[in-house]
Amino acid sequence: MQHLAKCGLLLAGLFLGGIFTARAQEAEPSQKDTTQVIHIIQSDKLNVLTKDSVQLNRFIGNAIFRQGNTLFYCDSALINRKENVLDAYGHIHINQADSIHIYGEYLHYEGNTRLATLRDNARLTDGKVTLSGPELLYDMNARIGTYVKGGKLVNGKSVLTSQEGYYYADTKDVYFNYNVLLVDPQYTLTTDTLLYNTATKIATILAPTTINDGKSVMYTTSGEYNTETGEGNFDSRPTIEDSTATITADRITMDKRTGLAYAVGNMIYRDTAQKMTLLSNYGTVNQIEKTVLATQHPLMILEREKDTLFLAADSLYSGIVKKDTNTVIVKVTADTVKPVTRGRRSLPVQKVSPPVIPDSVKAALPDSIPDIPSDTSAFARRLQNAIDPENAKKQAVMVAPPGPDTIPKLPDALAKLVDSTKALKPDSIVLSKDSVLIAFKEKAAALAKDTSKLPHPAGIVLAKDSIGIMKAKALSIPNDTSGMAKALTLPADTSAQKQDTTEIRFIRAWHNVRIYSDSLQGVADSLYYSGKDSIFRFYRNPVLWANETQLSGDTIFMYTKNQKADKLLLDQNGLLVKEAGRNMYNQIKGNQITGYFAGQAIDWMHVDGNAESIYYVQDDDSAYVSVNRTLSGVINIYFREGQLHTISFIKDPEGTMYPFGQRPMDQMKLENFHWDIKRRPKSKYELFGTAGDVKKKEEEAPKKEDDEF
Repeated sequence: MQHLAKCGLLLAGLFLGGIFTARAQEAEPSQKDTTQVIHIIQSDKLNVLTKDSVQLNRFIGNAIFRQGNTLFYCDSALINRKENVLDAYGHIHINQADSIHIYGEYLHYEGNTRLATLRDNARLTDGKVTLSGPELLYDMNARIGTYVKGGKLVNGKSVLTSQEGYYYADTKDVYFNYNVLLVDPQYTLTTDTLLYNTATKIATILAPTTINDGKSVMYTTSGEYNTETGEGNFDSRPTIEDSTATITADRITMDKRTGLAYAVGNMIYRDTAQKMTLLSNYGTVNQIEKTVLATQHPLMILEREKDTLFLAADSLYSGIVKKDTNTVIVKVTADTVKPVTRGRRSLPVQKVSPPVIPDSVKAALPDSIPDIPSDTSAFARRLQNAIDPENAKKQAVMVAPPGPDTIPKLPDALAKLVDSTKALKPDSIVLSKDSVLIAFKEKAAALAKDTSKLPHPAGIVLAKDSIGIMKAKALSIPNDTSGMAKALTLPADTSAQKQDTTEIRFIRAWHNVRIYSDSLQGVADSLYYSGKDSIFRFYRNPVLWANETQLSGDTIFMYTKNQKADKLLLDQNGLLVKEAGRNMYNQIKGNQITGYFAGQAIDWMHVDGNAESIYYVQDDDSAYVSVNRTLSGVINIYFREGQLHTISFIKDPEGTMYPFGQRPMDQMKLENFHWDIKRRPKSKYELFGTAGDVKKKEEEAPKKEDDEF
């Protein structure tokens, strides 16, 4: 009995000691719950293994552990109590404070440092974004998830992949490194380094980056981009490029929802289809409407093979002509008058009898007398009447000049009309006011042989109700002024190309407009060009210079066709001026002056309405001998190889020839004469100046007033 009592007391002591020891162990770690101790919540089985004096606890089936506010779930696990390390297998799930959930098939967890490493289908989520990869590292203390062997982040419809990724759970920032690709239904983003916030969905650009939305491509090296709204702010010379245009600037702010991009600092906008470049310090680009507005020292460059045109103004605007834009076309018949529409607005049209032009003349002159838009239709009718045989009794017709060298070549159709006047005898000349004067070739040749009737040096014979022809050297346009025929042209006549009309571009420039090319310079207050009709329009005090000749009018129209100038119109108060010498100017003026081009050189000019001229006559040694002042209803000016060859005065010409030494000084300038050579741009580099410099030069320019000889 005593022996049994001793054994019972020993067993009881061992049992109670075990209980007190267990309680002591439980009491001591309870002070370290939030830092190190890994608690066992449940497990189907528990095995104790000893290997190399290291005791391992093996848990099998529905194992759950806890450390602080973090729960660990798995199929099985091993815990090294000495190292405080947990290795878990199968259906791993880590729940940190119900905010971060991590999954995988294998977990190695260091309880002292609270670092978790997961492999095999590892993924981390905060309920909104998911970070996944073949291997994930998660720091429980810093709440940072990392992958370094490749991975991806899914945020809504956006998927980001990279070689390395670092997720900051507290700030919702993700730092991606190496081969970064962001794929969204609306765009793709590729870069080498990217900072992305999963809450704001803002991507911070840290390295060269490309953003492609299928319609345009953005290249940038720094800035921010809201991947949800499409708003971006980019620095360090970003570039936006689409199928037809490219934008580059020091900084670009953009909004894909509206299509607007604001370029600040050294903006370069290039239309690759039209070969047009626009430089400015500030610009607004609408990528949807394909428009651009430049307001700080803008300069437009229209490229061509040989003679590039530079255009500067206070403001420049360019856009695409809409499909539903209607061009005003005047249709007038003898019996009916139809309204003309511009968009949806009807415009009244005056009833005018149309000119009748023979088909043979139309066929012979398809280019020399092109249709003129409605804004100059009145002038077009007068010009057509001038060559219409039905109106020959009311209009004067060009006369053959007195000499084989001065006879301008008539179109075949007009030559036939001259030959068809059988009623006139070969040697007769009919002279009467407002009548037709026709000189046959035989008579012209005979007159050419008898040069005694002509003044020397070559001049003009002027008398009222007669027609004078002179061989002249004034107002010459040198051979290289063929560039004038192309100076105001775009690289291609887009109206003739087989393309969508939405790709036809127009240009608007206003205030202090200046243009420069090697062959043509000009100034105006405003300018408009449309590729739909290929016409340049210069408004408010426009002046052009073709080499040494100044051309001006209330409005100037330059018609282009197939990359070449087709016609030039100085509308209202047209004036041609060329400096003959110090305070001496050859001048021609009229209500309207129209110039026609053949090939790349000016062919002839038509001065209509109150035509006047002042011309200084030189002898063969270039010495001035006389000054001719002439008034006529119509003046035709013919050029040969860019040089003025012949001037024909038609309809009531009258004038006076003054000996050079006896010329009246107060009559040596026509009405509204102005010589604006100081306004002429000297070089393309001058157009790069500031707007303030331009305004200062305009203020310093002398006002229009008569100079003293």
